[in-house]
Amino acid sequence: MTKIEIIKKISIETGFTNVEVELFLDSFINSVKSSLSKGDRVDIRGFGSFVIKKRKARKARNPLTNQIVSLDERYIPFFKVSKILKEYVNKTIIRGF
Repeated sequence: MTKIEIIKKISIETGFTNVEVELFLDSFINSVKSSLSKGDRVDIRGFGSFVIKKRKARKARNPLTNQIVSLDERYIPFFKVSKILKEYVNKTIIRGF
């Protein structure tokens, strides 16, 4: 599902216009990005958590050239799925959607 499809679906379900829903969705995304950039965790009960994981500096190999490259220390955004969402998806897939 793409961002446009999400906007259209929410618009139909709520009665808000596509423009209004897009503003809400963009605001949500910007809030998550802002919190993560400060090192904060974002928890959405029943859905999951957005966290930042620290990756140490290391050597890696470029598979195309076999050249060894140095990767600097970096921070990676990560999404951890909630138990409730995991169970819901597993039950839904078993029933065949």
